[in-house]
Amino acid sequence: MINVGLLGAGRIAGVHATAITRHPDSALIAVSDYIPANAKKLAADFGCAARTTNDIIADPKIDAVLIATSTDTHSDLIEKSVAAGKSILCEKPVDLSLKRARLCQSNVEYAALPIMIGFNRRFDPNFKALKSALDNGEIGKPELLSITSFDPAPPPLAYVKVSGGLFRDMMIHDFDMANFIMRDFPLTIFAHASSIIEPHIGAAGDVDTAVVTLSYADGRIAVIKNSRRAVYGYDQRIELLGSEGMLQAQNMLENTVVKSNTSGVIGAKPKHFFLERYMPAYAAEWNAFVTSVNEGKEVPVSLSDGVTALAMAEAATLSAQSNYPVALKDV
Repeated sequence: MINVGLLGAGRIAGVHATAITRHPDSALIAVSDYIPANAKKLAADFGCAARTTNDIIADPKIDAVLIATSTDTHSDLIEKSVAAGKSILCEKPVDLSLKRARLCQSNVEYAALPIMIGFNRRFDPNFKALKSALDNGEIGKPELLSITSFDPAPPPLAYVKVSGGLFRDMMIHDFDMANFIMRDFPLTIFAHASSIIEPHIGAAGDVDTAVVTLSYADGRIAVIKNSRRAVYGYDQRIELLGSEGMLQAQNMLENTVVKSNTSGVIGAKPKHFFLERYMPAYAAEWNAFVTSVNEGKEVPVSLSDGVTALAMAEAATLSAQSNYPVALKDV
């Protein structure tokens, strides 16, 4: 049994607490948050203790920590947890600063215990099935990848101001997915982005609509499309064209009923938000982490993967600002 401390008690922490407590080989021992009342509430909901972050990290009876705090604390908490001998699952991104993330990576190179970054979409059953079909050679060599990721509505301004921007906060999932599917990193990243949905997003220095093109050494191309507003629901799709066919992962719908009559053909909308869409992925992600801890296996999403995705977000940010392609090696 893995005894777990959960650092952070925000919205995503509840998702992780559910995964931890439902797994037969893990137990949630304690929760912390910079707002003690939030930790107390979450702890009460899941029958564990509310403690300080330092107490949790220092407790030798706690085997692992799940870091779900604000992004600017991730690197510090990874380093402190490694020094305390904890296994770690940390929410994406590794940090808001690429320089700090790389320093963190260097500082914990000695770690013998697992450090996993939470790119949960790799564990989505549909995306995982697409990747398995590709790996099995069912469409030959991948040549053109298209990833669509649209939120149903923009986040509040308070969130935008601390998020690190669309590329670090939202598209970083898609950068990691592109790496996962294409089994390589791009040479160059070319981003075009604007703020056309909410004036306050642009006023805060961020964008809400973006298209990014990834170019690979062998000529392959990936295109990522992000928008903070899709009024019909949470739109999450992947299309991969290969030398011998195509793979597509479509949206998860509210239901599978299709009505056909003289007026037309009508089906359900996509599920409304990520908590509905990706709950199975979070559970599968936690199971993969527990397996790595218990069996001494390499984690499926490494700290290096997290730093690379952050570097891609940095390159996209620079490209959008300059309107020129940016070589990944240059960041």
